[in-house]
Amino acid sequence: MKLTFLGTSAGKPTKERNVSALGLEFEGCGNWYLFDCGDGTQRQILQTSLSLAKLSAIFITHLHGDHYYGLPGLLSTKKLDASLNPMTIYGPRGIKEFLEIAIDASKERLGFALEIIEYEYGDEFVFDKFSLKVLPLVHSKESAAFYVRETAGRKLIIAGDNAEPDVLGDYLQNIDLLVHECTFTQETYDNLKKKFLHTTAKVLGVTAQKRGVKNLIANHVSPRYDNNDDLNVSTLRDELKFHYEGNFFIAKDFDVYHLDKDGLLSIE
Repeated sequence: MKLTFLGTSAGKPTKERNVSALGLEFEGCGNWYLFDCGDGTQRQILQTSLSLAKLSAIFITHLHGDHYYGLPGLLSTKKLDASLNPMTIYGPRGIKEFLEIAIDASKERLGFALEIIEYEYGDEFVFDKFSLKVLPLVHSKESAAFYVRETAGRKLIIAGDNAEPDVLGDYLQNIDLLVHECTFTQETYDNLKKKFLHTTAKVLGVTAQKRGVKNLIANHVSPRYDNNDDLNVSTLRDELKFHYEGNFFIAKDFDVYHLDKDGLLSIE
């Protein structure tokens, strides 16, 4: 199983990080799946081995722009590339209206079949290599995590924005991999004048440790931690390490991770 991070910043892009997007591939499968599609995702894809022609489906965690504003451009480019295989997009209520308005306003004729499925919490979908269940999170807008269970194999959760990792409950217990936001350190969060429904490294680490999460990839990093002498990614890493004894990484754009059949996570 291969995960390619296309965007790891929270809220807005930085010089080092684009906004949220993640590609997932399975061994022996020619296609791939996209989780979230922030603005600029199509350009990020060009820097990787992934291709729009082999993109099978897109899953959107919630309707904050840094997680889905890249969809209209990506769909338009797919047409320009003459990649006319069908596309299915799974998202929360409102995603269908957004895309229909964008396509209609631009008078775009995609030339391929586009299916838009608006999921509800608890919905389950079955694909060739895996099943996927939609789980509720805690955020300022309805946000989902996707519980991915490989057919008779590995289990992982790819989570959208979420203030309380433990809301995932028993789904976290001994899971092979959790991909979860890690927007702030606890000290930064405690000193914010305006609080946001996001996770700190401390809360994420404590939850992952308590639930026996086998591997953890943290992402959705606040832009304040890029190129700052006092606040940088090492402060997030140190806080996670203090609270979580398992194998973890803080993802950067274009990082590629492999989760092998034995549940060992490594980075290329």
